[in-house]
Amino acid sequence: MSDIQSEAPLLRTPLYDLHVSLGAKMVPFAGYEMPVQYPSGIIKEHTHTRTQAGLFDVSHMGQVFLVGADAAAALETLVPVDIIDLPQGMQRYAVFTSDAGGVMDDLMVANFGDRLFVVVNAACKDQDIAHMQKHLSGRCKVEVLADRALLALQGPAAGAVMERLAPETAKMVFMNTATVTLVGVECFISRSGYTGEDGFEISMPADKADALARELLSHPEVAPIGLGARDSLRLEAGLCLYGHDLDQNTTPVESSLLWALSKPRRADGARPGGYPGADVILGQIASGVARKRVGLRPNARVPVREGAELVDADGRKVGVVTSGGFGPTLEAPVAMGYVETAFAKVGTALNAIVRGKPVPVEVAATPFVPQRYYRG
Repeated sequence: MSDIQSEAPLLRTPLYDLHVSLGAKMVPFAGYEMPVQYPSGIIKEHTHTRTQAGLFDVSHMGQVFLVGADAAAALETLVPVDIIDLPQGMQRYAVFTSDAGGVMDDLMVANFGDRLFVVVNAACKDQDIAHMQKHLSGRCKVEVLADRALLALQGPAAGAVMERLAPETAKMVFMNTATVTLVGVECFISRSGYTGEDGFEISMPADKADALARELLSHPEVAPIGLGARDSLRLEAGLCLYGHDLDQNTTPVESSLLWALSKPRRADGARPGGYPGADVILGQIASGVARKRVGLRPNARVPVREGAELVDADGRKVGVVTSGGFGPTLEAPVAMGYVETAFAKVGTALNAIVRGKPVPVEVAATPFVPQRYYRG
């Protein structure tokens, strides 16, 4: 049976022509033509982001305003996260949950004062927007920002580059948000990202994206970075990719996202439950889970990729790899996956089955590379 989605024409971000002019190799991703790498290659792009600053086009992601005095309380009916007490000028990580407690998507929520700014994953954006419209539109306005682009500037030099363009950004720390003027246009920015490095995500009108991208790329520290290095960077940082490490069949507790389940929304908190699947999730927090997401370090040069089975010393299947590849910073393979809870302890020895052969792996703490978010 044919995949109907693949027959639909691929969409393009406002930076498509710029990517092509920079020699990017374009591939289909979440319904868009996106740059997977530039001529320098994935390893160099990865290393450049870890040592200087990389510019990523993430305009395929969904951007939404929730407008109205009741927006925070309304959004809390869909996520196990504290939105009501999210301070103005701050952003928080959240997940949409299903009635079964599974993760429908992960997202970022920022408090802009008179509205919330929500950024959702590209592959899930139609579903997420429909979900918000169905459940929230009676309490707040769900405004889809279809005419905006999104850029991410990531790496240790990102702060210095942004300070040249907007000096006030020097005061921002990890997860702060602000409205600033860049290349003469109002942009919504957050000091955050998906690499484990310091950096910014920048939302701007689509018709100004090319000008801003060219301005950022004119700084000697900044190079364009594709999806290939974006994936290896987030994997080294121990960050989940929706549709791989998170999905409708995994709960936030199984996914080791307990840190993201705000205390006020827990069983003994001020506003317990009240979101889809709350009974399942609160039950798991209380009683534990049968499997957990863990980091994995293969003890061989062989990359262990998504879908590889994990087996114990007796050859019994105890888990599966959900993300895996080469970690250029570590010069070694890294992976993440789910294992039975009895095997989730750091240091546990397992085997991954790669092309029918066992490859020794060890359960490891994440992130694999220290996080360097700017906390002031």
